[in-house]
Amino acid sequence: MTELEIQILETVILGVILIVVKLITQKSINRFLSKFDFDLKRKRITQRIINLFLTILGIIILAGIWNIKRSELIVFMTSVITVLGIAFFAQWSILSNITSSLILFFNHPLKIGQNVRVLEKDYDVEGQLIDISFFFMYVRDKDGNTITIPTSVVLQKTIVSKKNSSSN
Repeated sequence: MTELEIQILETVILGVILIVVKLITQKSINRFLSKFDFDLKRKRITQRIINLFLTILGIIILAGIWNIKRSELIVFMTSVITVLGIAFFAQWSILSNITSSLILFFNHPLKIGQNVRVLEKDYDVEGQLIDISFFFMYVRDKDGNTITIPTSVVLQKTIVSKKNSSSN
């Protein structure tokens, strides 16, 4: 076999392995999150995060398979990291909101559809939790208005979660 054929074979094997790992992790995520009664949106977000890490791992391994020179790869990676660092420094609130949404997602007992009250100094926000995205928490108040609160702000506030009467 030529070197090109070996690289193609290794690439195909890597692709198969990544697909199998992706399927196994999806089943594990579904089983784990179903056990704790998380909703479908949380499952999807978790799967996207896992898929991102698997993709990055696959790209790194592909770089090794196709003999990309380390010095070229290091220059490329440091350039990308530098650009991202400058972008995040310029918009640090974006990074803060993403980090806060992950903390809320994994470590806070909030559930979509639950009634919540966010205690603030001047104005409390109260209503049904509609969604938690990477940047905002969406709450629908009793008048039907949708209130968006940045997730970084939510972490700094006290949240009172109330059981819905329909979930009893």
